[in-house]
Parts: sequence; structure tokens; C-alpha cells
Amino acid sequence: MSQTANTFDTFGAKGIRESLSNVIYNISPEETPFMSNIGRENVKNTFFEWQTDALAAASTTNAQIEGDDVSSYDSTTATVRVGNYTQVSRKTLILSGTLESVDKAGRRSELAYQLAKRSAELKRDMESIMLTNQAATGGSAGVSTALRKTGSLLAFLKTNTDKGTTGADPSYTTQPNATRTDATDANLRTFTESILKSVIQKVWASGGTPKVLMVGPVNKQRVSGFAGIAEIRKEVVGNRAATIIGAADVYVSDFGNVNVVPNRFQRERDAFVLDPEYAAVSFLRPFSTVQLAKTGDAEKRMILVEWGLKVNTEAAHGLAADLTTT
Repeated sequence: MSQTANTFDTFGAKGIRESLSNVIYNISPEETPFMSNIGRENVKNTFFEWQTDALAAASTTNAQIEGDDVSSYDSTTATVRVGNYTQVSRKTLILSGTLESVDKAGRRSELAYQLAKRSAELKRDMESIMLTNQAATGGSAGVSTALRKTGSLLAFLKTNTDKGTTGADPSYTTQPNATRTDATDANLRTFTESILKSVIQKVWASGGTPKVLMVGPVNKQRVSGFAGIAEIRKEVVGNRAATIIGAADVYVSDFGNVNVVPNRFQRERDAFVLDPEYAAVSFLRPFSTVQLAKTGDAEKRMILVEWGLKVNTEAAHGLAADLTTT
């Protein structure tokens, strides 16, 4: 087939309007499961503290003589003061006045659009920091190599863990100022139901109530194959089509149901067993947008938050560490 001579087509025409969708597509994930599930509170200092306590061990010999007088008294254990630091996190933006004024596809205000993007990015940063292997440090004035940093969840967890042979739990007393030692690659283990049961049992024995299993995408799929996963099959009633469930949402343990939550921002080698009631994001300065000094034909903004992680009592949580990542 051929085109008739002198056919005027789009290749030679001028003035054809562009076809640009008025929607901006962005599939970057914004979910922050850990931060969204734990509590929030305000603090008044860059180093914030709380107290933990525990009951004495149960005794099987607590029998007394009838009418006996009291001549000695049980010892009293003081509470333990635990603390962590806040850290400053921010995102900045500068754009020209012209860009804000021109007609744009997909957004009316470039400034508003970019501020919304940076807010989501800041939350993703906070989620990643809380779940990475970061020790608490007080920092030093004006020294970029010694920034004040909050201790992460991994720096807290030391009681209810299951780890590889060369891994080690963090060692600290009152603040999470040491990181955990990751096992070498040769000592990583495949996440198994036996490992999960071990951690859940330890959390329960410590007095905790396991409620959430938080894992990366690879181990989320592994958990889907565990025998304790609820509702792998569903009854089909009447002529309705069968439903195939490809996600493991609830693990039925010996100590209660545990919700399985995938998290894109945690390390794949870690699987957390959590009770969200015993953790919180502590804000010294909540999210705020600061208009920076105008020095020319540009708009300058900074989104800032000063925050830290509070783990009310680390024994309420557990960790399956040193897991294979593929």
C-alpha cells in the first residue's frame, strides 16, 4: 500500500498541539508500616528518657508460718531509666519564580507539588532509619562527622532474638549506643517457621504479646508457606468464583494471632516480632515547613522534623536476625 501523492499528513503539518496527560504517575511506595502502627508522643529535650520495671520472679517456696512475725523484708529493685536521642531530618527545595508562574501539566503549583513529594520522602527516610542498624549518639557541636542520631529498633533489641552463629546482640545498659553485630554472609539462615516460633515464644515468655510480624518482600513470601498461616483456602459458596489468596496476612501462633506485614524499608535480613503498643515516635519538633530567606527570584523551603525512637521496653519485641535475602 502507498500514500496518494500530495497527501498532507502529520509529518509535514505545523501547529499540532501536544497531547500531554494532566496526571502525573508515581508508583514509588509511601507506606511506612512501622511508623504508622506505633504510637506518637512529644518530648522536651534532645535526650529523652523513660523508666522500665519488672516484677520479681515467681516463687514456688512462698509459704509462711501461721502467725509469724516479720523480721526481714524483701529487697526492692529500683526502676531503670532508659533514654534515646532525637535527630534532625530535613528536605529542602528551591525553584524559580518563573517555574511557579508558568502553566504546568499535572499540577497547578510546582511549589505545593514538590513540598508534598518531599514530605513523603522524609517519612520514608524516618521509617528506614528506625529499622536500620544505627546506634544512639549525642553528637558534637558543628561536626558533620559526629551528628546526633537516634538509636534504631535494632540497637534496642537484645532479649528475644534468634540469630546466626556469628551474630551478636547489642550490649548496652540505659541507652542503645551500640549496634548489633550482623552474622557473616556464610552464617545467614533461611527464615523458617521454627525460627519464628522460637522468637514468638521468647517474647511471650518475657511477658509480651506478639501482634505483628514485619518482614521484607522475600521473607513475606516465605512466611506465606508456613503451616500456621490462616485462611490459605476459602470455601466457595454457590456459583461464585474461587478466591486465590496469595498473601499471608495472619499467622496463628501458640500464643495468639500475629499479623504479617511486609515492609519495603527494612533490611531483608531481619524479621521483627512486635507489640506496637510498646514503641513510639517521639517528636521534639513536629513536621514543619520553613520559608527560607528570599535572596533572589526563587522560592526556598525546608521541611524539618526533630524526632527519636522510643522503645518502651525492648522485651516486648523480638527479632529473627541474619536471614538470607534471596
